[in-house]
Order: sequence, then C-alpha cells, then structure tokens
Amino acid sequence: MSSLHRFANPARFSRLSRAVLPWTAAGTTLLMAVGLYLGLVVSPADYQQGETVRIMYVHVPAAWMAMGCYTSLALASAAALIWKHPLADLAAQETAPIGACFTAIALATGALWGQPMWGTWWVWDARLTSVLVLLFLYLGYIALVNAFDDPQRGARAGAILALVGWVNVPIIKFSVDWWNTLHQPASISRLDAPAIHPSMLTPLLLMALAFLLLFITLLLMRIRSRLIDRRIQVMQQREIEG
Repeated sequence: MSSLHRFANPARFSRLSRAVLPWTAAGTTLLMAVGLYLGLVVSPADYQQGETVRIMYVHVPAAWMAMGCYTSLALASAAALIWKHPLADLAAQETAPIGACFTAIALATGALWGQPMWGTWWVWDARLTSVLVLLFLYLGYIALVNAFDDPQRGARAGAILALVGWVNVPIIKFSVDWWNTLHQPASISRLDAPAIHPSMLTPLLLMALAFLLLFITLLLMRIRSRLIDRRIQVMQQREIEG
C-alpha cells in the first residue's frame, strides 16, 4: 500500500496524469474513429436485425463501461474506507458522473435497438431493469455525497452505498442466465467460440477499448480539475486569513 500512497500524492498524480493524458486522448480519438468506421461502414448488416445491429457498437461498450465504472467506484470507495487512500474518495466521486453517463447511453441505445427488435421501447426485462437500478445507484451516490455539510461524512456515506450497491453488477452480468429474459445471452465472453463473426467482433472490441480510454481520459481530467479547485480554495483561504 505504501507504493499506492506514493502515487496518490496530489503533486505526483498531477505530473503523472499530465504525461498520460495526451496518449489516452489520442488513443481514444484514433480507436473511436477506426471502430466507428469499421462498425458503421465496413461490417455487414445482420441477417436478422439488418442495419439496426450497428447500434451494438455503441450500446455494448457503453453497457460494459457502465458496469466497469461502478466496479471502479466500489474499489475506490473500499480503498478510501479501509486504507484512507489520499485520492480514493476523489477518484470515486469523479467516476460516478462518468459511469452514470455510460449507463444512460446504454439505456438509450438499448431502447433504440429494442424497439425494432421487440416492438417496444422498454420492457421490465431482468437485464434492462437491473441496468436502470444501476443508473439510480450512480445518481443516489452523487446525491448522497453532496447531501452533507461535512464532505468527509458525505464521502463515507457514499462509499458505503457504493459497496452495498455493487451486488447489482453481477446481477446485471448473469441476469440473462438466471432468468428467462428477452435480452440475448452473452456472445462475446465465450472465448472458446464467440458467437459473433470477426467482421463484427473486431470493431466491437475496438470500440470497447476506445470507451475504456475515454473513461480514463475523462477521469484524469476531472480529478486534475478538482485538485486545481482545491489548490485555489486553499490559496484564497490563506489570503483571507492573511
């Protein structure tokens, strides 16, 4: 943990993130452009779903990131509660809005995809409902953290909610296996024989990596912005006291 605390030093984090950000931003742009081109132009239409299958190249990576961001939120919250990690609370708080956006994108694109396939924008399907619960957990965390006058109490309450709410992540993952749902079962995680053609799998994985780099880029930018705000507040407080 001492090495983690060393990298969590705000000044060291600022230097490291300043060096990393250009690469993650460039990687996001490149992979997003290539992934969208391959997905929207090169990859074939599905024999059943037609052109609507192209929504997959945004919907699926957004859904993966919705779960991944919440797992990151829970891990950062655990680090803050257990080890008092210097930047863990800040990382958790800045992860939540990003994760909520990914979740909203997953729900919106899922509705666009589901309407022509199922004949309706929404059904109380186990997968859809659990993803909606995930969005509420993100929003609840954000509201709870900002509900206290004491930032430390708000961060602690939010961290507890994040850890308790993580139980919803495996429910989302395995809901299609545990219950009879309209949502199609996993077709990518079957590494022995993915049920998707390479012409579709390649752009999907590129988009997933682009979304991951986008998350890292946005998170680093948000944490850096918060650290700068804190530094300004400290300087203003010193000027008032001086």
